[in-house]
Amino acid sequence: MREEPEEKRRPNFSAAFIKDFCERLNVKFVLDGLGKVSKREVGPELIFDYAYAVFHSPGYRERYAEFLRTDFPRLPLTSDYTLVKKLAAFGADLVDLHARNQANGSAISFPIKGSNEVDEVRYQAPETQGSDRHPGRLCIKKEQYFEGVAPLIWNFPIGGYHPAERWLKDRKGRALSYDDKETYTRIIAALGETRRLMSEIEKTIHKYGGWPKAFTTSPTK
Repeated sequence: MREEPEEKRRPNFSAAFIKDFCERLNVKFVLDGLGKVSKREVGPELIFDYAYAVFHSPGYRERYAEFLRTDFPRLPLTSDYTLVKKLAAFGADLVDLHARNQANGSAISFPIKGSNEVDEVRYQAPETQGSDRHPGRLCIKKEQYFEGVAPLIWNFPIGGYHPAERWLKDRKGRALSYDDKETYTRIIAALGETRRLMSEIEKTIHKYGGWPKAFTTSPTK
């Protein structure tokens, strides 16, 4: 039986979008991968990483908040090749965190042994004085908790809810396994790193003129 030839991957971009993107930057589009920067090439992965970074910009989310409530996000384009490369690098880091489980949760501990059953989900703000100092705790019962959860991470919203709280509330009444605890520490770490990267993305955009100027410049760099 003859084997069918393996179909090559095809990027899901319209020809009009690719033409606009490449003409603004004076670059060549390649069908797979990131493309070679030295040859002024861009591939679908680099465009995806760029888009992922832009969509995580706090300025983008604030500026287009009303539109995003009713429609799909639209990608603003720039004519600055350096800005594209920098944002794509941040986007690649975010993809590693969100899709490839690259977050390191070693800074979050679960120090007390017990049944591991989630009886409650209660946050304790950091305590800086006294004998019971800690950097922030997330209690699942009276005597058991995750330690090392900063207030900014606990309160960090994504899509209208707080992942640090929601993940545990969805498991209320269940005992957390070893894998569950490892997963949760990585979630907390990923939230912290996501917040940091979002801040870096916004700083980078401001260096290039901020919203919307960074995305309406004409010179190609």
